[in-house]
Amino acid sequence: MQIGFDGDTATKIVSQTMKDASELIIQNENHPEQEIDKVTTPKGCTIVGLNEMEHSGFSSSLIKGLLLRLKR
Repeated sequence: MQIGFDGDTATKIVSQTMKDASELIIQNENHPEQEIDKVTTPKGCTIVGLNEMEHSGFSSSLIKGLLLRLKR
C-alpha cells in the first residue's frame, strides 16, 4: 500500500471514477481531452498524475490490451 488505500477501497475509487468519467463524456458528447481540460489546472496534481500515467505507457498498454482482446 503505497498511499494507504486497501484493495477494496482502491477498487471502489477507480470504479466510481471510471463510471463518472464515462458518463460525463457520453452526456456532453465531448472528446475526453475537453473534459480533462475542464478539471485540471497547469502544474496541478491531476494533470501531473495524468501525464505520469501517459509517460509510463498507460494509453499504449490499454490499446494493446484491447487489440489482443479483439484478436480472440
